[in-house]
Amino acid sequence: MKWSVSLQAEGDRVLTQAEIVELADAVAPSSGIASGIGSTRYGAQLLVEAASRDEAIEKGRAEFARAVRKAGLPAYPVVEADAISEAEDDAR
Repeated sequence: MKWSVSLQAEGDRVLTQAEIVELADAVAPSSGIASGIGSTRYGAQLLVEAASRDEAIEKGRAEFARAVRKAGLPAYPVVEADAISEAEDDAR
């Protein structure tokens, strides 16, 4: 099942447009989008294949960490993580 996973990490400095563009490029292979320009938080929403919400969040966290490293961002702690399945989204 496909899941849309949203993650937010928070740190101690404001992020630039260039940094968030790098994050957007890094999450693009997971059909991802990035956010955080002008904020102390950066985040991403990406798609993963998983059997459960917990597995989706675990896979999403791993992909997010990979993207953060690739983008050269500071490894801030994740403060929000959520997932919604394709079926749940369709039911709305």
